[in-house]
Amino acid sequence: MSILVVGSVALDTVETPFGRVEEALGGSAVYFSLAARLYAPVRLVAVVGEDFPAEHVALLHQHGVDVAGLERAAGPTFRWSGRYDFDLNSAETLDTQLNVFASFHPKMPPAYGDSEFLFMANIDPDLQREVLQQVPDTKLRALDSLKFWITIKPELLASAMSLVDIVLMNEAEARQFAGTHSLLRAARRILELGPRALIVKKGEYGAVLFSEYGYFVAPAYPLEDVRDPTGAGDSFAGGFLGFLARAGEITPRTLKQAIIHGSVVASFTVEDFSVERLRRVSWDEVRQRYEEFHHFTAFDAIV
Repeated sequence: MSILVVGSVALDTVETPFGRVEEALGGSAVYFSLAARLYAPVRLVAVVGEDFPAEHVALLHQHGVDVAGLERAAGPTFRWSGRYDFDLNSAETLDTQLNVFASFHPKMPPAYGDSEFLFMANIDPDLQREVLQQVPDTKLRALDSLKFWITIKPELLASAMSLVDIVLMNEAEARQFAGTHSLLRAARRILELGPRALIVKKGEYGAVLFSEYGYFVAPAYPLEDVRDPTGAGDSFAGGFLGFLARAGEITPRTLKQAIIHGSVVASFTVEDFSVERLRRVSWDEVRQRYEEFHHFTAFDAIV
C-alpha cells in the first residue's frame, strides 16, 4: 500500500556532545520517508527553496521516494538550528527560519489521489485539514503535532484530530493538550475526539499505544552510542505506519508489531547525524533488531 506524507523538508544545523553538522538534510517529511520506504512506496509533499541541494532530492529518489509533490519555490529553504546536551530527550532551539515553508500550502499531484495511507507531520492544523480535503479516500489517516500548535490553535488541532485514525504526540504534548498530568486521562480525552489510536512517544523510554483494543507499552532499543536524536520521532512514525501499510490490516496484533518496528527504525536514526544512518539501513538489519526486541521483551505468563 502506498503512503503519502506531508511535512517539512529542511536544512538543519545540529550540535550534540558528540559532534556537529551544518546545513544537513532534515525535516519531518524526510525522516518519515526514509523510514517508511523500507516497508512500502512513499509519496512526499513538501516545499523547498531555490537553494536546496539537488543531491538531496536525488538521495530521496534513489531510495524509492516519489518526489513529484516536492515543490521548489522562490526563496530560501526552511532552516532549523538546535543543540542537545547530555539529556538527549529535548533540544534547545537556537534559530528557526521558516522561509518558503511559511507560505506553504500543500498541493497533491493528481497521481497521489489514490494514496491508501496518509501521514501529516507536525504542520499547522489548518494545513492538515487542507490535506484531508484533497485526499478524502485514504484508508488510514494519521497526524503528529507540536506544543506550538497545542498552545495557539487547540480547537483547530482538536478538529483535525477528529478526522484521523491515529494521533502521534510526545508525552508532554498529550498532557498539555488534555490539560491533565495523567497520561491515561489525556489518552482517554484524545480518543474521545474520534481517533482509533493514540501513540505517545517517550523518547529514550519508548512508546505507549492507547487504542480501542487496549494498552501496550514498548521500550526503546538499548543503544550504547547515540549521536543525534533529531528526527527520531518522525522515523518512528515512518516505521510504524510503514509496517501497517506492509501488513495491509489494522488489528491488535499488527498495531503492537508496528510499535516495535517504529522503535527499531528510530534506533538506527539516532546512531548518526542527519539521515546518514537511516539512508544506509537495510531490511535485514531491521529484521534482526526486531527479533532482538522480541527476545528482550518476552516473558512467561504467571502460572
